[in-house]
This record gives sequence, structure tokens and C-alpha cells, in this order.
Amino acid sequence: MNIQWYPGHMTKARRMMEEDIKLIDLVIELVDARLPLSSRNPDIDNLAKNKARLILLNKADLSDERINNQWTDYFKEKGFFVVKLDSRSGAGMKTINGVIQEACKEKIERDRKRGIINRPVRAMVVGIPNVGKSTFINSYAKKACAKTGNKPGVTKGKQWIKLNKNLELLDTPGILWPKFEDQQIGLRLAMAGSINDEILNIAELAIHLIKFLKAEYPGTINERYGVDEDTKELDILENIGIKRGCLKKGSIIDIDKAADIVIDEFRAGKLGKISLERP
Repeated sequence: MNIQWYPGHMTKARRMMEEDIKLIDLVIELVDARLPLSSRNPDIDNLAKNKARLILLNKADLSDERINNQWTDYFKEKGFFVVKLDSRSGAGMKTINGVIQEACKEKIERDRKRGIINRPVRAMVVGIPNVGKSTFINSYAKKACAKTGNKPGVTKGKQWIKLNKNLELLDTPGILWPKFEDQQIGLRLAMAGSINDEILNIAELAIHLIKFLKAEYPGTINERYGVDEDTKELDILENIGIKRGCLKKGSIIDIDKAADIVIDEFRAGKLGKISLERP
């Protein structure tokens, strides 16, 4: 399966971000804690050169806590400020204000020396599609400022959000990069829901996920679906289909329906806390 997805609005969004970056003090980058490296747009490092940087490991409630800690250390070693976050429940939100002040300490000090008091920190919120930027902003602001959805591509334009007298956020659309050189990155992004499902072969995607779970989280499939893991991935998917009653006319197994169940339940965290990559 060759996965590429770069709709036209992403080119426009990228140009817009290049224009706005000169107004910005801090870049807040959301990544998916289940795949922190694969869910980082490599263009952001270039775009955000010489800016203070904060990485939010969002959806940390869905990923393996032991591996979350490894990723936190990994990014801190590279000079980023890092916060683990579940923006849906608000877990981790309370620490963000202090971290932003710490990340922008030099800028605040420079302003003070120039006699500029109380100029708000201006932060650009960036990340790939469906990583939870709008949910984070709404949770942080404690009100609905940004449009949310559980599919990629909901935010299409930019908007400034004044959070308080100390902080203004610029919400930006989720952008990918034009070509995935490594198809494993495309696969992980597809599993996590950052690629439009309409362009994917969900059955093939489920088979890749089952293969990964067998290798990295043995026992997970058996525990959730009550099927034998010691068989081929397609057989496992068919057995899940039987267990869950995914049958078409003539008692034929509906593989696509079974695949949808596996992918949806992984994305919802029903298979347990799973990380798709480690440092």
C-alpha cells in the first residue's frame, strides 16, 4: 500500500505559516504520543528556526506510559520543552502556563529591559491533521474557540485566539509534507487517523496493525477478541469478523467491516495503551 495525501489547502496553509512566523515568539507543536516522530512534520523545524519550541505529546492517555517517558527524554535532549498531555480530559494542561513562561524567559526579559511590560507571548500552534490541535486550544482556553472533529482536515484557515493578557495563540491548519519517503511513516499515520480514510485500504491497514501488535504487544488481540494469535494475520482478521458477527449474505465474512472494528478500536484506545514507535 503506497500512502500519500497532500490536498491543495495544505500548500496554502504552509505559505500562510511562513508569512506569520515572523510575528511569533513560540512554536507549540502537537505530536501524537503513539508516534511522536512519524507525526512530526519535518518542515516545522525549518519554519521555526530561532524560535522557542514546546512539544506537546498529545493523546498520551492512549500510548504506552513507559515509552512516553522515553520520548520526553529524547526531545528534551534535543533542546525542546516537553509536556505530556491528554487534551480531551485536560490532563497535563495545568503545567503548560509555567512551561511557556520558562520557554519564553529570554524574550520576556528582553522586553522588560526595553521597557515593554505585559506584551503577550504570541504562540503558533502547529501539527499534522487530527493530532488534536483544536481540542487542545479549546481545553486550554476553557471555551470553544476552534472547530474540532475526529477526522483530519477540519481546520482550514488560521485564527488568532487571545487566551489571556499574557498569551495569544495562532491556530493553524494541520499540514503534512508532500511525500513520505518512508512508507512505514505513512502506515503509522494512517493507523492513527491522520490520513483521510477514504484513500486507504482499511483491510490491508488492519493486517499491518495486527502484525505489529503480535510482535510488540503479544496477547493484546487474544485478550480483546478471544482469537488465536498464532496464525496468519488475514486468518486473525477473519476470526475477529466471525467473533464480531461481520457476516454478509451466505455467511461470507465481511473483511472490511472486521478491519474497521480493529482500526477504530485501536484509535479509541480499546486495545490498551499502545505506542507505534519508540526512540
